[in-house]
Amino acid sequence: MLTRRLIVCLDVAGGRVVKGVQFESLRDVGDPVELAERYEREGADEIVFLDISASAEERATLLDLARRTAERLFVPLTIGGGIRTAEDVGRALRAGADKTSLNSSAIERPEVLTEAAERFGAQCVVASIDARREGDGWRVYSRGGRVATGLDAVRWARECVDRGAGEILLTSIDRDGARRGYDLELTRAVADAVDVPVIASGGAGNARDVLDALGSGGADAALVAGILHDGVTTVGEIKALLAAHHVPVRRAA
Repeated sequence: MLTRRLIVCLDVAGGRVVKGVQFESLRDVGDPVELAERYEREGADEIVFLDISASAEERATLLDLARRTAERLFVPLTIGGGIRTAEDVGRALRAGADKTSLNSSAIERPEVLTEAAERFGAQCVVASIDARREGDGWRVYSRGGRVATGLDAVRWARECVDRGAGEILLTSIDRDGARRGYDLELTRAVADAVDVPVIASGGAGNARDVLDALGSGGADAALVAGILHDGVTTVGEIKALLAAHHVPVRRAA
């Protein structure tokens, strides 16, 4: 059985890590480089930097952070936010990122997924999907969860993979920051629909929620943020629970 991954997400704005609820009410959490190093020491399998404002100035800041962080990290680093073209993907990879996350740019011009995958490999291309429950399904939102697209989340995930994405980062807007657990139904629906790894995101309130996402949710990895920033739990505690339930994980520090 493949090892399941615990990924720490650092939302970056103004050169600082911030955290909010349903993409709003942001508060300062700390320095991105210092936090990335800390979570790697604790046993995180990967780190994700997301520029949540995505202006040209913030993207430049994020690339600088990627350079400084990549010099110190040994685990994979993904960066996203404001990456609109294959050239942007290349710049991120040259700055030290192992993967890039594309969201709004892929919705507006899906061909970018294919162009990036053909140039740099599908393993570098993560399709980030922000979804909100509507009726009996889920709809995709862009621009940080502010703009409704009308796209069905499961069908859009399939299209992203068909176009070259090597991984899906799936965030439930309804659960983001609420600490009520991941949207397991959404995660399972997408995981069953695609043949690439799915990262569950949005809603972790404790270590048990991560176990559920990797179990009944069908996710290959789980993204965590606030519960670590606020000391609710630790990477080590989460991995200990996973190991106790026979979920294959890399040993924590």
